[in-house]
Amino acid sequence: MQADLNAKQVPREAAVTHVLSRFVSSAQWRDIPREVRHEAKRALVNYFAVALAGARDPMIDKAMEVYGRFSAGRYATLIGRDERMDMLNAASLNAMSANVFDFDDTHIPTIIHPTAPIAAALFALAECRPMTGEALLLSFVEGVEAACRIGNAVSPEHYQRGWHITSTCGVFGAAAAVARALALDAKQTGWALGHASGQAGGLVETLGTMSKSVSVGNAARNGLISALLAKEGLAGPDAPLEGPRGFLAVACSHADTRRITEGLGREWALLSNTYKPYPCGVVLNPVIDACLDLRRDARWTLDEIESIEIVGHPLLRERTDRPGVRTGRESQVSAQHAVAVALSRGKAALAEFRDDAVSDPVLRALGRRLRFIDDPAWQVEAAQVTLVLRSGERLTHRVLCARGSLGAPLVDVELSGKLRDLAAYGATGVAAQPLLDLLWALDTAPDAAAPMRAARAAP
Repeated sequence: MQADLNAKQVPREAAVTHVLSRFVSSAQWRDIPREVRHEAKRALVNYFAVALAGARDPMIDKAMEVYGRFSAGRYATLIGRDERMDMLNAASLNAMSANVFDFDDTHIPTIIHPTAPIAAALFALAECRPMTGEALLLSFVEGVEAACRIGNAVSPEHYQRGWHITSTCGVFGAAAAVARALALDAKQTGWALGHASGQAGGLVETLGTMSKSVSVGNAARNGLISALLAKEGLAGPDAPLEGPRGFLAVACSHADTRRITEGLGREWALLSNTYKPYPCGVVLNPVIDACLDLRRDARWTLDEIESIEIVGHPLLRERTDRPGVRTGRESQVSAQHAVAVALSRGKAALAEFRDDAVSDPVLRALGRRLRFIDDPAWQVEAAQVTLVLRSGERLTHRVLCARGSLGAPLVDVELSGKLRDLAAYGATGVAAQPLLDLLWALDTAPDAAAPMRAARAAP
């Protein structure tokens, strides 16, 4: 009886999955607006930058050692390394490298970091199957569209429930992107989304630990294999997204399915994507901006600070109220550490979020003086920091549009500079300029895998 009931509901409930699948499978490069095409290249420049920075992180070394035991071949590149893996493991490890420092891109409405899982899956495929740069970029655009539209439908409740939205929605993006790259039809694309729905996972509890990046790697790998299975005819459910027990119903109590389909082909998720100037949670960007500005004009010493007040959207406190962090990875999502290091050192680069910075007793003491003031009227990209001095003087700086936000985006030259800086930080030996040249011209490249070869470290 229940099976019959569900079957009768399929035509109505399958609409969302069908519409999205049809859109992904039928898209053509000529349909993509010029500004969206360019934003796709910007996202990939940022992706290679952050992956090069994380490629030699000790945690990636450990993951690579384990994954390497099960590699089915040595034909896919690990960015910034000389080792090679099979396609699935390469996708997973490259997504992990890009996410390990929390320096990857951010889709502002959902706080999804879309590029790591989607680009990692596509470039792994491109090394194993001939693909033009244009085809990869088109597939990437469609994957980001799928991931972020599904994220819009479940936001903000999904994240508040404790789901790590980059991982849970990233797997759909990777599946959709690879489905488009494989030229799957609408039915097969729907199957790929169905396989992805059964592999969507990731918890907010893992933030500040390597487990978070493991789940981002899983999103890349699982999305890739979902599309490969669909290509072979492995069928999935008719309504994996909006079915009675589909992803949307399980992920939150009040999903807005219209946000998946409305505006398809007119409104593009990539135009709401942003790139971080600092290696930490995106909600900390305006706080760090304000602290750096206060530090530049400093007529005070750290000892004179009685307390520090930060005013911002409640999401700021929810995600970053983490006193007493123990590791550099935890410090990436700690307002206490970010405020202390910016005020103390006048900078907030990767070195400021390492283990040795976290153990600095001066920073720990300063972080304990922080107080949050929630104000839902504030935008996520804005914040106010006030230093309350022992003399009673109050010094305030307000940032309404953080650097790297939609209102103050990093320009192309800054993204290129970020890649150069992070390539040097990662000490992989990869030459930044040849890689940049390939990425900025990817839409005309006959071989989409060329950037991966340029990002391979010498033996």
